[in-house]
Amino acid sequence: MAGRGLLSRIAAKDITRTRTENDVESIIEHLRGLLNTRQGECPAAMDFGVVDFTDLMHTFPEAIQTLQRSIRATILQYEPRLKNVIVQHVRDDEVLVLKFQITAQLASKTAKGAVRLETQLRAGGQISVR
Repeated sequence: MAGRGLLSRIAAKDITRTRTENDVESIIEHLRGLLNTRQGECPAAMDFGVVDFTDLMHTFPEAIQTLQRSIRATILQYEPRLKNVIVQHVRDDEVLVLKFQITAQLASKTAKGAVRLETQLRAGGQISVR
């Protein structure tokens, strides 16, 4: 009968919640590295990372859609803990900043739920993930 009491069930929920939070933090850290790597920089996987935005600047504003598709494709390819990934451009008045919202579902059996993250591409090419 161990594990069936109220305290055991409460403890199990706390462990699951903590595990989910840890999974999400791990995913965010991985996405930071993934989205700040440009395609062609990783010799073992030349498509690892996103397209280099500096190569797209001359096609602005169409470059936004290209970068949006690249972010989504990269996440689908290299972050298996996420599924049903949607990447949307978020309009902002801030000059020289592109914002994207990433919405996805956790694909793990132990961690369930939705994740919503915000990314910002600044003039220097760095992408932040929150």
